[in-house]
Amino acid sequence: MPYSSEVLEIEVDGHVATLWLNRPDARNALGRALWEDLPRAAAAIDEMPDVRVVVLAARGKHFTVGLDLKEMGASLTGADGAGTKRSPATTNAHTYKMIRRMQDSVTSLSDLRVPVIAAVHGYCIGGGVDLICAADIRLAASDAIFSVREAKVAIVADLGTLQRIPKIVSEGHVAELAFTGKDITAQRAAQINLVNDVVEGSLDDVVAAAHALAREIAANSPLAVQGTKAVLRANDGATVHEGLEFVARWNTAYLQSNDLTEAMMAFLERREPEFSGD
Repeated sequence: MPYSSEVLEIEVDGHVATLWLNRPDARNALGRALWEDLPRAAAAIDEMPDVRVVVLAARGKHFTVGLDLKEMGASLTGADGAGTKRSPATTNAHTYKMIRRMQDSVTSLSDLRVPVIAAVHGYCIGGGVDLICAADIRLAASDAIFSVREAKVAIVADLGTLQRIPKIVSEGHVAELAFTGKDITAQRAAQINLVNDVVEGSLDDVVAAAHALAREIAANSPLAVQGTKAVLRANDGATVHEGLEFVARWNTAYLQSNDLTEAMMAFLERREPEFSGD
């Protein structure tokens, strides 16, 4: 059955898939449909053999204003289904399952076999930071505003930012952003390495830059790029020795590819290689 969603859209151009947050009238607020549909979108992309890179972007004026508090506020406070005589234990179990489901939704983006480039414009608040921290590369338009906003609404960020952002920016910046909930500009985000680069302009400009970078990545051997992503992820929590063992086993399994033969032939023939992923 073809993938469809009211809040997400997948576009494929050659080897690049663009996953659009597509709720512009609500400034791409993250509601129940997003958390349910994102893992389905990720699974659909993973089933596309020709896709080598994913760009995560958003329709409208903003990347996302974060969690849809109007839609999900009752669930967060335990008031959902207030007409029932639900015990505190049952309410807590419901809250735990909801949080874990939302965490898994964000992780589905991180778990994609191919690199993910986030192209951010306008507001990227709260859950938006969770999403972009699950990407491999982040680009920001010059109008982008970032905020780990949860402390300002009496929530501990729980969808992955506090676990992933310390691997992206330094400890002091993590603490400042998370404790204050302040807004920072794209320029400040680049200074602290939250984003790789700032692109002058807004949506069209940053998406164009993300697509250019995606095509550059997609021109390489997809087996090598996906293997590199797997090796980088395997390094998390591993010693150098364990990481070296993992990459040795990876290349033992995948080194002897048709792409490697093509790379050698292209070098000898002084031409650009054309990789098939085989």
